[in-house]
Amino acid sequence: MSTVKLSEGTVTVDLCGGTPLFYRQSEPETGEARLSVLLLHGIRFSSQNWLNIGTLETLAKAGCRAVAVDLPGLGQSKDAVAPAAVGELAPGDFLKQVCEALKLVPAVVVSPSLSGMYSLPFLFQHTPMLKAYVPVAPICTDKFEGQQYASVQTPTLIVYGDQDIQLGELSLSNLRHLPNHTVVVMKGAGHPCYLDDPETWHKALLHFLQTL
Repeated sequence: MSTVKLSEGTVTVDLCGGTPLFYRQSEPETGEARLSVLLLHGIRFSSQNWLNIGTLETLAKAGCRAVAVDLPGLGQSKDAVAPAAVGELAPGDFLKQVCEALKLVPAVVVSPSLSGMYSLPFLFQHTPMLKAYVPVAPICTDKFEGQQYASVQTPTLIVYGDQDIQLGELSLSNLRHLPNHTVVVMKGAGHPCYLDDPETWHKALLHFLQTL
């Protein structure tokens, strides 16, 4: 049975006004990590959720280094200023700074709900920094045009719960323009589908990561 190393820390990026962001990290106890995964979260959640449902541990056991960040103004990063106020390009540059500071390049970015405001600009502005993209019913998908999506070749796993008939289906209608994508619809799951059914979530995520 492989063992994992769990830790906590803070990282400082310029676009948050110098206030540290909290993160949790998991990595294999021995050997070099095969992939780097950045776990984001929705507005009512934090990195704690990825710890609670075992995603951090699951990824490390699969040979990945996983970092779950508390986004600005949320979780244990409550005092950090959200970079959206700085300018239109700031949200994408924010994730660029996070990935560089944590040495997560190229990263697999897992992005539920609210975190779409960061991950989608990052996807379009800094495509080479992404190994893969896992959007889980993210917001802001309607802010980009079909041809913008069509120009991105990043491997993408689109995940949503079949009970999430609003944001889940809206995000799918836009994200399906990404040419290199697969879709997993989680039966009986709502908007935070990974919380409703962690076992199915982990199975789908690991299967996708094995294709990279």
